[in-house]
Amino acid sequence: MRWFGGTLRSHRWLRDLCRVSAVASVGGLVGAVRTGNGVDVLARTDTARVRRSLVDQIVGAYLKQIGRDRPVKPLERLAANTYGASIADAMIGQMLTPENLTAALDKGVISVGGAEVGMQRLTEIDTSKVLETLRRISPTKPVEFLIRLGKIEDRGGVSLHFEGNGWKLSGIQLPKAAVQLLAENLVKTKGRSG
Repeated sequence: MRWFGGTLRSHRWLRDLCRVSAVASVGGLVGAVRTGNGVDVLARTDTARVRRSLVDQIVGAYLKQIGRDRPVKPLERLAANTYGASIADAMIGQMLTPENLTAALDKGVISVGGAEVGMQRLTEIDTSKVLETLRRISPTKPVEFLIRLGKIEDRGGVSLHFEGNGWKLSGIQLPKAAVQLLAENLVKTKGRSG
């Protein structure tokens, strides 16, 4: 029984250590965004994961949109996941430059493919208030945390993933209205190109 108690305490200690180190990494990311240092922001970002998280959100919202009135056929789902994902990927690629990503996290406005969507600003997080910042953190995977940008989850959030020797920005959770707007823009872009 002592082993179990000791194991449980060490697990809690390790979990708390991970959360505190994630807060420190968020502090570094917020500082880089506040100073407008796009190179540092990009160094603290896993761009492939951020791109995939945004594309998945947009394609998922697109599938919900076309599935509102009727069931989505398997061929439509396949086309959305391939062709739609490539269009969404191109849209998101414009956003993931050092300047655009820094501006999006600083101002809370993402401009993609002619559409502007809003979310809470990352710079509103005051990491000097550690307990308040810890309340924003919720684990999503053993090595990934979601940090809510607002008081409620629908304001958006950012995900941090532990990679190598530290935490990196691995996803941007957009508010539902913003994802819906980007999915509508995907439909317009698809209509123009095909």
